[in-house]
Amino acid sequence: MEARLYTLYKNQIIPKLRDRFGYTNVMQVPKLEKIVLSRGIGAAIQDKKLLEQAAQEFGLITGQKPIITKSKTDISNFKLRSGMPIGCKVTLRRDRMYEFLDRLINIAIPRMRDFRGLNEKGFDGRGNFTLGVKEQIIFPEIDVDKIYKIAGMDISFVTTARTDEEALELLMAFGMPFRAAQNVTETATVS
Repeated sequence: MEARLYTLYKNQIIPKLRDRFGYTNVMQVPKLEKIVLSRGIGAAIQDKKLLEQAAQEFGLITGQKPIITKSKTDISNFKLRSGMPIGCKVTLRRDRMYEFLDRLINIAIPRMRDFRGLNEKGFDGRGNFTLGVKEQIIFPEIDVDKIYKIAGMDISFVTTARTDEEALELLMAFGMPFRAAQNVTETATVS
């Protein structure tokens, strides 16, 4: 069975983007390639439990085992040696990616504290978007009573879009609540 957002992409988003940008071929339409969740844990040098907890949380959130990232250089001021574990990340593709995106948009983002829309400044100029989450407790899979420490994470959306404008349209079509979209709807309702 296909993920709900993938069906939406095939049936509604592709025709919408073809009309909006005038693509002649369906292969020109931008698509979501992968979603990467990552967390750097500098305090893991002293406390190994933080790294284990982060890996366990990523596994609960994504349904996929994370990989442990290791430092590449020595930094004596931070007592960091090359090869020490200092973070973890998960790369989601295909069905798991669309299921995670669905849960992120409909369940996790509305649970963010003082949320007024996502900032469009998270684009990198090449059609990719990165979102910083301050607390992992916005995900319902995380039991607040069992967490060791509140920590954030970065969620990167890698698309095939060539420009930020195309990527913004793609993510907004999926239902990502950007501030620009909210400002447009507020202006339309006031007029």
